[in-house]
Amino acid sequence: MNELAAPPVSARLMRALRLHGDRDLRLEDVAEPPPPAPGEVRLRMHAIALNHIDVWGWRGMAFAQRKLPICVGVEAVGEIVALGDGVEGWMIGDRVAPYGAQTCGVCPACRDGRDNLCENVSGVMGFHLDGFAREYVNQKARLMVRVPDAVGTEDAACAAVTFSTVEHMLFDNARLQPGEVILIQAAGSGIGTVAIKQAKALGCTVVATAGDDEKCEKAKELGADHVVNYSEKNFASVARRVTDKRGVDVVFEHVGATTWAGSLLSLRMGGRLVTCGSTSGVSAETNLMMIFQRQLRIFGSFGASMRNVADGLAKMAGGMTPVLDRVIPLDRFADGLDRLESRRVFGKIVVTI
Repeated sequence: MNELAAPPVSARLMRALRLHGDRDLRLEDVAEPPPPAPGEVRLRMHAIALNHIDVWGWRGMAFAQRKLPICVGVEAVGEIVALGDGVEGWMIGDRVAPYGAQTCGVCPACRDGRDNLCENVSGVMGFHLDGFAREYVNQKARLMVRVPDAVGTEDAACAAVTFSTVEHMLFDNARLQPGEVILIQAAGSGIGTVAIKQAKALGCTVVATAGDDEKCEKAKELGADHVVNYSEKNFASVARRVTDKRGVDVVFEHVGATTWAGSLLSLRMGGRLVTCGSTSGVSAETNLMMIFQRQLRIFGSFGASMRNVADGLAKMAGGMTPVLDRVIPLDRFADGLDRLESRRVFGKIVVTI
């Protein structure tokens, strides 16, 4: 007599926040991932930090083909709960900031530590590929950055995109120097608040812009030397006035069309503008004669390297923490995106899992 076959074991379920269509987020029970493959770790996710890339994905602006539904969440912090074969240098219980860009690890840029210039990147988790807004994630061990013990979990959630973006913009690209004057646009944003702290720590003079008086006052409390409500005053005129008509050394730009011309006008001869965003529009007229006559330098800055992530976490461990606008639970993720989209935020919104 043949033995009866054992019934299939039901897959264990976990919570995941998935996007089914434009602005259609659903908190669902989905199957946990399989055991981590060789070279992978399994993470228990703890928190997500919201960014404009999350807003773009929520609004259907993925810039590349993706398959829905997709799990959201681009910037996160988690804890290792399982190790795949061959993983060395990590232990269960280690806290990590996962690097969301799925890089190849073998192209010249990857080998040189310029991860954000990977020639064969397969996508960004939470935007093109399933992201971190779920209880468990399998991730390549080589794409982990260790979180120092001194860094709180909610702060660490802001490392992989926010702090690292500012590190890459200010130091790899603009090469900000002690004592320089910098104009920081949209100072109430997540990267704007970090940029103020980074520049002041270097001994720079900061001119910060924001869209209302309340944000200007908060920027001043963070250390900005001069603040401009750009909805009421011409920030380029202020930048020139506070520098005795010379102009600023560096402009930290990520707003786009509405501030572009003024940002260029704010620069001194030979000044540097670094940009990582275009939230107000992707196209802007540019006075090319001004660019070459004044010998201005413009740097495009996208993402960051894993080294930038580690450098940002080291600064957090030294006391330079991110500004948190609020901390909310996973089921209010869409509320956080709405707040970010409507610019009612000062600093970062962190979502706990």
